[in-house]
Amino acid sequence: MTSYATTTLALGPSWLKPDVIIDWLGPWALLGLALIIFAECGLLLGFFLPGDSLLFTAGLFVAAAASGQPGIQTPLWLVCLILVVAAFAGNVAGYYIGRAAGPAIFDKPKSKLFKPEHVTKTQGFFDKYGNRAIVLGRFVPIVRTFITVMAGVGRMEPKRYFTYSLIGGVAWAAGVTVLGYFLGQFDFVKNNIELILVLVVLLSVVPIAIEFWRARREKRHAAPAGAADLDPDATVQLPVVRPPHRP
Repeated sequence: MTSYATTTLALGPSWLKPDVIIDWLGPWALLGLALIIFAECGLLLGFFLPGDSLLFTAGLFVAAAASGQPGIQTPLWLVCLILVVAAFAGNVAGYYIGRAAGPAIFDKPKSKLFKPEHVTKTQGFFDKYGNRAIVLGRFVPIVRTFITVMAGVGRMEPKRYFTYSLIGGVAWAAGVTVLGYFLGQFDFVKNNIELILVLVVLLSVVPIAIEFWRARREKRHAAPAGAADLDPDATVQLPVVRPPHRP
């Protein structure tokens, strides 16, 4: 494969670094990437995998091969297609895992993680944010793993979930890979890959942060509106009590 000069910034264990993973996979890099993306998007045990940085680095390796250097010897469009399919297939698997195993897993009132209340809150989350939650959840590490299973646990309509899951999958899997492909042609990016990967992860949280800020603002504006209905200066009319009529 290829190697990139990196900064001294650490991104966790070396075996979780995207360039190390791709180098280790060798000629099976694209297949390995697809399996990793599938696991992160659909299997609860894949929550720790570096999806964002792995997609970005895959784009870098495709760009390297296109310029005649060692890398992923596959056209960019085909790499994006395979990774989108893997992400979507992971969502389908995770949804049905949650749908089938959810009642048994979350029927544990004493559990700190798998509580029935969490299912209720998740259903409320989907009801409030709807389709945006499915698409935006793609870009947040860990969230993209658990939101899939929780959609199945909450019995979200499959057609609706899969439609917006595909939209999010294209935006995430293909979008981040294409971003890595084009930015990877700049020497600054290649020489500071770990710093760029940290920025990619931070930027992936921005959509949810914006949505959280909007929700807080709407809640803050809703409170005065509700209070306006109660006029403190209004005069309360009490019923007049008359003495009983005496003949």
